[in-house]
Amino acid sequence: MATVTYDKASRIYPGTERPAVDKLDLQIADGEFLVLVGPSGCGKSTSLRMLAGLEDIDAGSIWVGDREVTHVQPKDRDIAMVFQSYALYPHMTVADNMGFALKIAKVDKAEIRQRVEAAAKILDLTEYLDRKPKALSGGQRQRVAMGRAIVRQPQVFLMDEPLSNLDAKLRVQTRTQIAALQRRLGTTTVYVTHDQVEALTMGDRIAVLKDGVLQQVGTPRDMYDAPANVFVAGFIGSPAMNIGTFRVEGDKAQIGSGKIALQREALSHLKAEDKNSVVLGFRPESLDRVAPNSEGAIPVQVDVVEELGSDAFVYGEVPQDTADAKDIHFNAGDSQMILRIDPRDVPKKGDTVWVKIREGEQHVFSAATGERISAEVKTDAARKV
Repeated sequence: MATVTYDKASRIYPGTERPAVDKLDLQIADGEFLVLVGPSGCGKSTSLRMLAGLEDIDAGSIWVGDREVTHVQPKDRDIAMVFQSYALYPHMTVADNMGFALKIAKVDKAEIRQRVEAAAKILDLTEYLDRKPKALSGGQRQRVAMGRAIVRQPQVFLMDEPLSNLDAKLRVQTRTQIAALQRRLGTTTVYVTHDQVEALTMGDRIAVLKDGVLQQVGTPRDMYDAPANVFVAGFIGSPAMNIGTFRVEGDKAQIGSGKIALQREALSHLKAEDKNSVVLGFRPESLDRVAPNSEGAIPVQVDVVEELGSDAFVYGEVPQDTADAKDIHFNAGDSQMILRIDPRDVPKKGDTVWVKIREGEQHVFSAATGERISAEVKTDAARKV
């Protein structure tokens, strides 16, 4: 096992001006499970392939432990990779698939069998060792692909969206197994996904990328309670955070007829280029339903209600005649807001509900730069991710 270090590592594909990965600085601890997450095209898979040696590094360096591997051949990096596709040999048994890399390396047959059986026991594949891939389910095939990596006993595991081909229920089950397996083996693991729910539930730490640039690194709780900028705030969390740009009047942000008190720290960071505005974010669970005549209440016209049993979410529209309504965004929608409500007191489509943001539960960002200017949010509601 070993640490992994990206030292200002960059990758620029021929014919492009913007780097696919731009000066990535990232340190991964020995035995850590780190998740690289971001939207399609953000550079997460390229970062993984740079570490594996499958992509050239145009600037900077990559280290595994105290050894620089920037120009080392992939086979000599002591790294095992699990791909999105299972990439199993259809004519080989499970045991032969798992032990193939060791066979190529001319490892003794008895040791190959011992390692394969040990990995099969860990992955609950013992009874399938003599089967061929066509006789396995998708989840079992993915476990075989993982077993093939485990038997090599590498210093680092690399996983490139290994659950993408599984159905939703199996994905939840398998991600739990992967996380438990990594903690049992204690092997340094770099895991790539576009699914922020996977990132939040699996990683010791998360690294968020956008357009090849690292946005923030931290624990899942760090990401949820203190996103570093507007992009991370909108990307991390399900359902997504409500985000809008609002005027500042005195020490308060004006949201329609409502006024939200801003922290002194946030106010002190406002600059001329912000033009007396802030970007305000608030999570669905930070909104309370209130009476229509309550001070600072915001009207929301109900468009859709999602009833999930233990939870319910209202997707609604802030009326256009409300000041700043056009500046409220949820995902790609204008004037949209989402709130968590009591699942036993659900409004109907077309109803108007009135909500208020709990004091101290808003995230404040610079209108000019998008960078965070408020303190971390720490509330009981925010802990119910």
